Amino acid sequence: MHRTARTASAATALALAFGISACGGSGGEGVAADKKQTLTVWAMGAEGEKLAEVAEVYEKANPHITVKVTPVGWDVAHQKLVSAAAAGNLPDVAQMGSTYIGEFAELGVLEPVDTTVVKKGAFFPAAWKQGEVGGEVYGVPWYVDTRVLYYRTDLAKKAGIEKAPATWPELRQLATAYQDKAGTEWGISIQPSGLDTVQSWYPFLYSAGGEIVTDDGKAVADSPATVRALAEYGSYFDKGLAKKSVAPGYDVLKDFNTGDAPMFFSGPWIMTLINDGYPELKDKWGVAKVPADKDSVSMAGGSSLVISEDSEHKAAAQEFITYLTGTEGQRDWFTRSSDLPANTSAWDSGRLAEDPALQIFREQMESSKVPPVQPRWSEISSKADDAIASVTQGKSSPQEAAEKAQSEIEGLVEQPR
Repeated sequence: MHRTARTASAATALALAFGISACGGSGGEGVAADKKQTLTVWAMGAEGEKLAEVAEVYEKANPHITVKVTPVGWDVAHQKLVSAAAAGNLPDVAQMGSTYIGEFAELGVLEPVDTTVVKKGAFFPAAWKQGEVGGEVYGVPWYVDTRVLYYRTDLAKKAGIEKAPATWPELRQLATAYQDKAGTEWGISIQPSGLDTVQSWYPFLYSAGGEIVTDDGKAVADSPATVRALAEYGSYFDKGLAKKSVAPGYDVLKDFNTGDAPMFFSGPWIMTLINDGYPELKDKWGVAKVPADKDSVSMAGGSSLVISEDSEHKAAAQEFITYLTGTEGQRDWFTRSSDLPANTSAWDSGRLAEDPALQIFREQMESSKVPPVQPRWSEISSKADDAIASVTQGKSSPQEAAEKAQSEIEGLVEQPR
């Protein structure tokens, strides 16, 4: 998901102003699933446009149901959801990323998932975890996202390296060889600073066995693993293997195409962009799992589907979500959107099972991690952004940056209830 800067305090203030309590709203059982009714659904970004197509198919198979899909831009999604929650006007079904679910669950405006119907074992562990708050489940995984390594195979061969890097030393070796032997300007492209730099750093942090906050609500931003990950990440800038600054809106694919930036970490949508926008790169690039320190672990992202606690159409909403997150619904959604299925059974046939590059993403998702659900996660991660930038810009040592982040993050963490 695309995170919009915000604070949980704004939502809390609105909730108090409109009388929302953490105990939940007043929605009852409402209309039976087999009765004629209209479901309201909000979906964000490109998903909002594509979901309307799926809704039409669903309506034909379920003529008593009308699905009204409202596309919402990610740039206004949080504000729109908060305002709707405060006014008691949330849609029956909404798309939410993990950074939202904790906040809205705390406000008591989400209906818990019926886990006798929706089974945890059907989904990637990290995807399921994004919907868990305080021992309860509020979101059903819809699609997943993770980061893997994209690299120029032709330039690697020119540099004398025939296989993808599997460890941190091998990643450094390849980045250096690209510059020294293949003549590239940089060895790798990783984000040096700015909003969401932490997402570029997560593969290093998680592969080192580190975290920013533990599942039980303890800040560990100054742990030895965190310091090690900061040091490793910063070394690429110290050695001139990565740019210390990039312009707003920087498009890494242009430099990937020319060879100036022969490696970077990113998600599955990049494959389509390369194939469609840079056909001259055919057979000249590949993807690989995140190079390991302790293990190969990447970040997990994506979106879940939630039901409003005040909805009068919970039964029908649950059936619609079950359809979208079931095996066939997930395969259909992948075909329409290229979003990776959260339901693992959808990967067992067709292109998802046969494409070697997609299988790399599946393998990476099996070991990917998601940050713990924290209402103030955007603030917490911004402190990590600052720590990373201070290291990449040579303003602080990894230890100093980690200690400063720890002191700032401790006051933002909330204990699970």
